[in-house]
Amino acid sequence: MMMFNDSAPSRPASSNKLPWLVAGIFLGMAISSFWPAEQVQARGTDRTDKFAITTATTGFQNPDTIFVLDFLTGRLVGALLNQQSAQFTNFYFRSIAADFGLDPAAKPQFVIMSGDGNLTTRGGPQISTGVVYIGEMTTGKVVAYRYPFQLAPKPLPPTTLQPFAFFSFRDVAPQE
Repeated sequence: MMMFNDSAPSRPASSNKLPWLVAGIFLGMAISSFWPAEQVQARGTDRTDKFAITTATTGFQNPDTIFVLDFLTGRLVGALLNQQSAQFTNFYFRSIAADFGLDPAAKPQFVIMSGDGNLTTRGGPQISTGVVYIGEMTTGKVVAYRYPFQLAPKPLPPTTLQPFAFFSFRDVAPQE
């Protein structure tokens, strides 16, 4: 027969956990102070039946560039807001109908959005890290545009946007 000694005072189980909880909080705070912070980014795209508007990343710690696609004229225009002068200083334009090989009598159906390109360049002007993608339903094509920028306190002459990549979404077939 076993005998238990009930005369020893017992401590509540929670009193042993408090120092570990405090140590865990301080350790978590110490690690988080050295952890690299990630910047939250959001891009917007909106449209009506006559035009669409989107923003695209320009470059590290620069404001986004805003682009407007006019469905009636087929013109893509954009502008970069200079954060020091609080003025639009870089302007972009392109008549995109030719990029899609559209018939002048056609009624194109465009969509627009932006994404991160982070494309490398060799020499020349500084190129945006963002890319503007435009898709057109009647041709089944998607065209990608990138744009150079220069940080200047005063407005610069407009720059023609250049398409640099194309694909036809109707030609992509799954492998069987």
